[in-house]
Formats: sequence, structure tokens, C-alpha cells
Amino acid sequence: MISVVVVNWNRRELLRRCLISLEQQRDVEFETLVVDNGSTDGSAAMVAAEFPGVRLIRNQRNRGFCAANNQGIQAAGGEFVALLNNDAEAHPEWLRSLRRVFDERPKLGMVASKILVWEDPRRIDKAGHLIYPDGQNRGRGAGETDAGQYDHLEETLWPDGCAAMYRRAMLDQIGGFDEDFFAYGDDAELGLRARIAGWECLYVPEAVVRHHRGATLGLGSVRRLVLIERNRVLLAVKLFPWSLLWLNGGYYAARLIAGAWASILGRGEASLFPGIGGKIRMALALMRGDLEALPLIPRMLRKRRQLKRIRRLSPQQVRRLLLRHRITLRELTMQTAAIR
Repeated sequence: MISVVVVNWNRRELLRRCLISLEQQRDVEFETLVVDNGSTDGSAAMVAAEFPGVRLIRNQRNRGFCAANNQGIQAAGGEFVALLNNDAEAHPEWLRSLRRVFDERPKLGMVASKILVWEDPRRIDKAGHLIYPDGQNRGRGAGETDAGQYDHLEETLWPDGCAAMYRRAMLDQIGGFDEDFFAYGDDAELGLRARIAGWECLYVPEAVVRHHRGATLGLGSVRRLVLIERNRVLLAVKLFPWSLLWLNGGYYAARLIAGAWASILGRGEASLFPGIGGKIRMALALMRGDLEALPLIPRMLRKRRQLKRIRRLSPQQVRRLLLRHRITLRELTMQTAAIR
């Protein structure tokens, strides 16, 4: 059986549509768990009234994406655990398509979906994940027109937590989400930790969802940018091989320079923060993210040492894995505006 975990915070109408899409799943046995993070918009009451078959976990406050998903995973009874964002709607074949690829692949620990932009389903949001060597990760193919270029089953680095499936045995071995991440970059940390432990990941093009981008905090949210930058640093400190970690500052500087050029052209992440004032807010958010990461670095180093108990890939193998799934600097800095 599959357990589907949906985390929600004040997105009642999007959540309703998400749950309706799960009701329409075909030819697969599953349960649905909604973890509500202290919503004040009536989300939990709506679930209880309109979806009586859904298991509802109510938190008194917003515990974040990581802690809420861990609650759902702990309560799940399935051999496989699927995650679906509350701002995503799944195609009726989504669950069945993800589940069937696990058969006869004992080292397959996780699978990724083809995630399309809800407002324009001709465009790709994510088709698996790529990473830049400073720890910044992005969806593969983001902003591209879906012309079938990602329509074949293949390895990917890890799945996006928006729409993914994990083998429960893998989660039992390596643990769930790192709650220090709170939100953003958490799926990257879990996915890379699983790869270090020797688990594999496949991208399944038949498993399609449509995603409202940035519905949680908004694409132009300063807090979103702070968390992304903070968690980029934490991810690298915790999981990167030292041979890449020593070069992190250089890669980061190169990305900032490329991002500055992209902003001059009105492209990339910087285009979400228009004008001089917007660019100043963006720069301050990056600085704040780095400052917020600093007190957590000793804890990440302790967790890094604890990886020895699950490690199956050598640091050299991890480096090769990351560089094999590397996003180019041009793609990284020019991507966002194309799908805004």
C-alpha cells in the first residue's frame, strides 16, 4: 500500500483541489494523510467535512514542511510514502506510475514526477533535479516548453518534494527530513543523504502533476530567499565532499556575478525583485541567509560525522554524482523569469 502525505498551511481552496485529484487516482491502493500546520482559514474543518476518508493530523502552529512531513511519515502505514504539495494536482495515473517502477529494483529508494506549471501546462516546472557545486539546486528543465525531451525513464539526482515517492525501508534506514531546514532545500538534503547511503532515484515521465509555483510564500518573498540561501549552506556543510566544500566560496562568487549580469538583462531570480530597492532587498536576504546558517554549522558538522553509519558512496563517488547532475551557471541564473 501507498501512504500519501499532504502538508497544508492556510491553502484551503488549493488543498481541496489537491485532495480531489487524489480521489481520482486509478487502480492503486493508498491512504491519504493531511498534516495541517495550524491553519486559520478553515482548512482542517474543510478536510474533516468534505473528505471523511482522509486521516487528519492537526498541529497548533506551523511546524514547517520538514516536521509536518515527518509526522505524516511516522503515522503512515504504507510500504511506500508519497508526498504531494497542497498546491499541486495529480494526474489520475500519478500514483500508479510511480509505484510500478519500484518492482524488481531493490536499490531504488525514490522516484521523481514530471511537474508542470499549473497556469501553463505546456511548460515544465521540474523534471527531476540538478545542482550547482555551491549547493544551490534547481529543477531540471524548469521553464522549458514540454516537447517530449524528458519523456523517458532515467536516473535523476533526487525527486522534488512537491510530488515524490519514497520506499519506506529507505526512510527507516536513513531517517526522515532534517527539521533544521524547516522548508526549502529539505528534499535536496533528504535525497542526497539517500544517494550517499547507496539508494537510487529514477524520474518517471508518466507520473504527471500540475503545480502552482510559489504558493506557499510567493516567488518574490524575501523570507523564501533567506531560507533557500541558508539551507544551501547547510546542505553543503552537511553532505558535500570536502573536495567540493573547500571550493564553495568560489562557486558562490561566480553565481553571484552571473546573477548580477542576469539582473541587468532582466532575467533570472533577480527579476522577481525589480528596481534598485528590490535588488537591495535581495542582497540583504542573501546576507541574512548566510548569517542564519552560521550558528547551525556546528550542528551540521556533527550530523556529517554521523553519516558514517549509513554511508555507501565514497566522497569521490559523491563528487562524481553531483558533477554528473550539475546545472550550468547560465541555466541557473537565467531560469526563473521564464516561468514566472
